[in-house]
Amino acid sequence: MLKPLGTWLVRQLVRAVVVLWLVVTAIFIGVRAIPGDPAEAIMGGPGSQASAEALDMARAEYGLDRPLVEQYLIFLGNLLRGDLGVSYSYQDPVTEIIGDVFPQTLLLAVVSLLTAWLLALVLSLISVGRGRASRWMTSLLEIIAAAVPHFWLGAVLITVFSTNLGLLPSIDNGRASGLILPALTLAIPMSGFMAQLMRDSLTQAMSSPFVLAARARGASTVQVFFAHGLRHSILPVLNMSGWSFSSLLSGAVVVEEVFARPGIGRALLQGVLSRDIPLVTGIAVLCAVCYIVVMALAEATEQLINPAGVDQHPDQDSPDGPLSATVAEETIAPSVVPEPGVRRS
Repeated sequence: MLKPLGTWLVRQLVRAVVVLWLVVTAIFIGVRAIPGDPAEAIMGGPGSQASAEALDMARAEYGLDRPLVEQYLIFLGNLLRGDLGVSYSYQDPVTEIIGDVFPQTLLLAVVSLLTAWLLALVLSLISVGRGRASRWMTSLLEIIAAAVPHFWLGAVLITVFSTNLGLLPSIDNGRASGLILPALTLAIPMSGFMAQLMRDSLTQAMSSPFVLAARARGASTVQVFFAHGLRHSILPVLNMSGWSFSSLLSGAVVVEEVFARPGIGRALLQGVLSRDIPLVTGIAVLCAVCYIVVMALAEATEQLINPAGVDQHPDQDSPDGPLSATVAEETIAPSVVPEPGVRRS
């Protein structure tokens, strides 16, 4: 049974507020712990040779001369109004900069996540129910895929599919073809993690009593797989969707630089190199919001797939829960009829 909508929304809202507050507080402390004077970054960096008077004016304009607690409260107040400040390096509002580049990164992350799901499902299907050699090979592929660094994989894909074969562009061309290699670079390592979880869950689900009960009722292997096994095997992967999406956003920093794609990854790298505190802060807050939203969507999807509760063992899930297990036991266990005159113990 689905949890009451009001209770779920309140819980998600409280969790979002707490997580976001912790994140923005950590960001505020972290960026101010970076060595150096932010006023120098505002004036163009140490090489700008700005005078002491100019540095004082920059500190006064951006509130850097105020006490740290007052700066923190002003920072929180600006966030509540949706004001992320003005970028030091671009001299444009941070919200405008993020609005220009975030759709590109979001598209890349979503396509990469769907591709990783597809690759993980294929690897799981190859290994489940097969021989030991097949399971060993797919397990080795999963480990290798999960361990491959993005920058090396991107370079290999560019060399093979762009330089040698000439099939796909090596840099962004504004078309769908320019998205294939970056998406694969992000998806392949992620699919290694997902496939390990999905394979173990699928193996356990396919040997559970509710699957045996479904087969006893005459369901085909395909019906059992898609109606029962797959439904339970994707729940652990959904649990890690928030982490997966956040990992894809962080991986975009490397991938967008390798493939010369516009996005928040390249903007974040530029902000870090130029000590652009407002830009770095704005992108970090955006990533935190994305994590919260994805986690909420993942939990809602879990509730739709498994209304009985995601913390419940699959054998107890309804309608394929205790009743199905009982049916399986009654179907599989041989009936013992005592002979006349023999008393059963």
